[in-house]
Amino acid sequence: METPFWRHIDAGDGLHVAFSSVRAGNLSLNAGVRGADDQHAARRQVLGNRRALEAQMGISPQSLRFLHQVHSADVLDVADVADRTLSTVEEEPPVGDAWISADAGTPLAIMVADCLPVMFVGRAEDGAALSAGAHAGRVGLLTGVLENTVAALRRAGAAQISAWIGPAACGSCYEVPEAMRQESSRHRPALVSETSWGTPALNLRGEAAAVLRTQGVEVHDLGGCTIEDDSLFSHRRAPEQGRFAGLVWRA
Repeated sequence: METPFWRHIDAGDGLHVAFSSVRAGNLSLNAGVRGADDQHAARRQVLGNRRALEAQMGISPQSLRFLHQVHSADVLDVADVADRTLSTVEEEPPVGDAWISADAGTPLAIMVADCLPVMFVGRAEDGAALSAGAHAGRVGLLTGVLENTVAALRRAGAAQISAWIGPAACGSCYEVPEAMRQESSRHRPALVSETSWGTPALNLRGEAAAVLRTQGVEVHDLGGCTIEDDSLFSHRRAPEQGRFAGLVWRA
């Protein structure tokens, strides 16, 4: 069977980090659904895509958790969130842009289509595992979603943290107005970039790596540009076609 993953990493001790590709289908209940003639049918298709992905991940049906992402810096603890399985087309996920699983026991997903998906595995002093995922676009990076995620993992007992930065719009493609580049990079110089055609741009990946290393996190930058790679969904290249996911789970 063809793999649904753009990249799949064995993080050790039964933990896995992965990023889905278009082969897994659209995983968003919003993108590619709102404009559909039959929105209920479109949502059922998304739920079917999620179930098929769970089977490929080797986890129980309806166990993968998703967020309703709003470009905030809010971090949730999955243990504090109601058990919403999204098994029907009417249910909605909890609102936030990052979350942690203090025992790494809950499979977590972060959906993106140009923003950065950053997935985490932590280890406590006694070796116990923790996991987390963050949606880090321009707004989230500027308002501290990665710093907040690392802080939440530390509070939960993580002594060592590794992070995998997945595919996103790269610094050579993520074009923005010059005023936005100047304002965004005022206190975050790693964001400054230029497109391959010579216009102002932002380097989300460079900023995320700089933030995480400052926080003492071991960074694994997997590269990949959503605008250049059509095996990934991209809002800028093909608006509202869908979202792929960053994933962390225990098999």
